[in-house]
Amino acid sequence: MLQIRCKNNNVTKSFPEGSSLIDVYQEFQNDIHLPYPVVSAKVNNTSQGLKFRLFQNRDVEFLDAREGSGHRAYVRSLCFLLYKATQDLFPGSKLFIEHSLCRGYYCNFKKKTLPHPLPGGRGVNSSAAPSTDSKTIYAPPSQGGDGGGSAAGGASITDADVALLRQRMQEIVDLDMPFRRTEATTEEAIRVFSDRGFQDKVKLLETSGQIYSDYYTLGDTVDYYYGPLVPSAGYLQVWGLERYEDGLLLRVPDWNHPDRLAEKVEQPKTFGMFAEKTRWDIIMRLSNAGDVNKAIMRGYASELIQVSEALQEKKIVQIAEEIDRRFHREENPVRLVLITGPSSSGKTTFCKRLSVQLLACGLRPATFSTDDYFVNRVDTPKLPNGDYDFDNIEAVDYRLMEDHLKRLMQGERVEVPEYNFATGKREYNGKKLKIGSDTVLIIEGIHALNPLLTRQIADDLKYKIYISALTSISLDDHNWIPPRDNRLLRRIIRDYNKGAFTARETIAQWKNVCDAEDRWIFPFQETADVMFNSALNIEFAVLRTHAEIILMSVPKNCPEYSEAHRLLKFIHFFLPVGDQEIPPTSIMREFVGGSSFKYDR
Repeated sequence: MLQIRCKNNNVTKSFPEGSSLIDVYQEFQNDIHLPYPVVSAKVNNTSQGLKFRLFQNRDVEFLDAREGSGHRAYVRSLCFLLYKATQDLFPGSKLFIEHSLCRGYYCNFKKKTLPHPLPGGRGVNSSAAPSTDSKTIYAPPSQGGDGGGSAAGGASITDADVALLRQRMQEIVDLDMPFRRTEATTEEAIRVFSDRGFQDKVKLLETSGQIYSDYYTLGDTVDYYYGPLVPSAGYLQVWGLERYEDGLLLRVPDWNHPDRLAEKVEQPKTFGMFAEKTRWDIIMRLSNAGDVNKAIMRGYASELIQVSEALQEKKIVQIAEEIDRRFHREENPVRLVLITGPSSSGKTTFCKRLSVQLLACGLRPATFSTDDYFVNRVDTPKLPNGDYDFDNIEAVDYRLMEDHLKRLMQGERVEVPEYNFATGKREYNGKKLKIGSDTVLIIEGIHALNPLLTRQIADDLKYKIYISALTSISLDDHNWIPPRDNRLLRRIIRDYNKGAFTARETIAQWKNVCDAEDRWIFPFQETADVMFNSALNIEFAVLRTHAEIILMSVPKNCPEYSEAHRLLKFIHFFLPVGDQEIPPTSIMREFVGGSSFKYDR
């Protein structure tokens, strides 16, 4: 008999060896009182599916879809449900689950329009059209290579197609079809996917270095996911599917209320930024982790870095030239540049690189820090737990700041404050500022696009920039990489290198950081004049060399180990690359160190 301690209620009970987590939950469920259905669990602070079997004494914590691990298990399962429906209705079609969008997930669907009968005699009536596979391995055009280019071909998705997919998905849910996990040697898993033409998964597993790999089946459909799924399709009661642009939008439960769909938020500019990144990937001939690894193995790491950096610099030059054009127009010239983005998006380095390009255009950039306008610490709003809420807009004296900005733009000399972080007080030390006729003011901060900060300044006088790390490189066609994982890895490395926080402390703070972003940054991102993507295609290979040892320092007996373990498992899919080729002005240098820019804090 095993001794299993349930961390939800801190009660220990005995179970036969080999009991599943479902068996354990059934014994504990009357005393747990979670408000939503359980979808996964943590076993010794490691995420597991509910079919996981126990053979040693363990701590177990059951999770609903509000918790990160539970939500990810639910969404992964929805993706497999959608993929199976596409294969049942349109055999041979290709589904690419590309990125989060509109509080759901955007999917590129390349429909192969062969009619296929389903149980009951139903079928799909449409004309035949070709379908092609994903992008392949990077190689400069002059040297040949294995091909390349994005997935193309196939007929356009229609509303009737979406209705059929929704109907088939609901049929699978009603049948409560089980998700079955199979553990096999990696060679056997590669053979399974190779036989089905899944080159994205073949490349991923070939370069993973793993001896054993898991894959899943839903009915007769096979797929790969790097994290656990729910036990069966009957668990998936909240979801939606609709046509979006030229693809599909898979809608998922709300994080805080998983009994209802997340409210849809239109994000046309964010969609455009992802589309731009996809075009960059086509230039690089990369689509997923396997492509990146193959390119590294072929010796192209240096070229990948150089091209990625060149594409980013080209974008920064274009932004600077647009600001210069608007600065010199006769009516309503732009005098104020506002830059925002979520944590670890690279705002500070982007601001410095943009300043260099503005100087090259003949403008004089003057940075203006919102930090100096913090209210005195005793007046700072507080979170429900009593901690100071430094991310709240009310933590900034935005009324005073707006007054100073207006006066500066009118040519007045203004005495600006300096915030003393040691005493927690705003001070006036005789620092005066006056801008010239060739000066453009730059404000960089989390509230820069919040209209409260500049509500009395006409929009025509402002140029608004949103920056984030929106990687379009995925693990494979059905396993995307959330931008927040990219930024969390950056932040863990930077905090550790600066001696500010351990990996455990950074992970512990991350939920509050994300909550603040949801409240104070993301609602305003679509108001930006331009969006800039700070992610590099080879970034995870470089981050692995820095993050690996830092993440391994998180103790197994703390709650943060679950996230550290997940991130370690994820970055191990990428072959490590040193940062020697990363330029000193790169945004990456803000996190891994070695930047030629000077940072105030």
